Amino acid sequence: MTDNFAVAATAQARSADIEFLVRRGMTKGYQILSFLTPPIYTTFALTRYGRSHFSINRLLRATWVGGSVGIAGGGAFEYARSVYSNEENVRTRRIRAAYDTASIRQDDHSTIGGVLFAVLTPAVLWKRASPVNLILGGAGIGSAVGFLTHHARTVSGDPPPVVQIPDIPIPT
Repeated sequence: MTDNFAVAATAQARSADIEFLVRRGMTKGYQILSFLTPPIYTTFALTRYGRSHFSINRLLRATWVGGSVGIAGGGAFEYARSVYSNEENVRTRRIRAAYDTASIRQDDHSTIGGVLFAVLTPAVLWKRASPVNLILGGAGIGSAVGFLTHHARTVSGDPPPVVQIPDIPIPT
């Protein structure tokens, strides 16, 4: 009976690790594509169609669609990576991710920026775009601003503290 419990607990732990890593991959995908989409879309739209076809509504739409693609792509990549890795590798990656203060601070700044801009963008640009694009696109732009804020703080000499990862034996 105990052996069956240990096998089930190991499978559940691996499943929880994979779930954690997939959520983290989705978050990172959203942050990166929310950061990259606005300048790429702006460059594409201005060079391809000119200034007459560029609008705030289209920019905000491209931002939240790009973020959604980042969520799907980041989650799919991390799921494929984690499912085909061995148990020790997955556990080690989860522990490293849980103690990575730079990544945690980046997520926090991105979340704060996303919430602030999801509220501020509709307040400032109410008549220039549809409400859905204002809220979701504003959250994407805010996420990118938070992403940049984290990196600006790190470069300017305010790095996050380094936390020592404890040695946790992995049962085999």
